[in-house]
Amino acid sequence: MSEQQNLQVVKECYAAFGRGDIQSILNACSTEIEWITPGESFIPAGGTHRGRDGVGRFFQTVAQTMDFAAFEPRTYVAQGDLVVALGYYRGKDKETGKTFESDWAMLFSFRDGKVAKFQEYTNTAAIAAAHGVALAA
Repeated sequence: MSEQQNLQVVKECYAAFGRGDIQSILNACSTEIEWITPGESFIPAGGTHRGRDGVGRFFQTVAQTMDFAAFEPRTYVAQGDLVVALGYYRGKDKETGKTFESDWAMLFSFRDGKVAKFQEYTNTAAIAAAHGVALAA
């Protein structure tokens, strides 16, 4: 696929997330997707999730533990089989009621027209604090 086609897939995934249409996101993923989010030992949805089922469980955990007041992809960069999205989110932990906010970067790697790997970079300390976990300095 072209860089512009890859970029369009990423934008469609963000639009699907905004609608709560997780199945469309899963359909854009390779069956062997590797989905990496930081904070494996202290953020409920953190860790490496493999395959569409693993990514589906990631989104279930996000829905069960977080409410987003803002989720804003702001800038995109596409090069070859990579798309980087830079953005911002703000939300709260459903259990503690504590809020978090962070700028973020999300990297999408494509293979054969599907997202083969996803990796998020974010302020894990802010999200962990919202979940009631204090990280050592």
